[in-house]
Amino acid sequence: MGCTRALICILFPPLAVIDRGCGTFIIVFALTLAGWVPGAVAALILNYMAAND
Repeated sequence: MGCTRALICILFPPLAVIDRGCGTFIIVFALTLAGWVPGAVAALILNYMAAND
């Protein structure tokens, strides 16, 4: 995961996971609506896991 992707995860979490599929996008979007921090953390974790596969 690059610095640009990490910055997008922090600033707008759903945009960072849009290429991971519709389900992932919806989950991160719902978490972001519930609170910005849970959405950002979920986006960071999902992108970190995808980068290490």
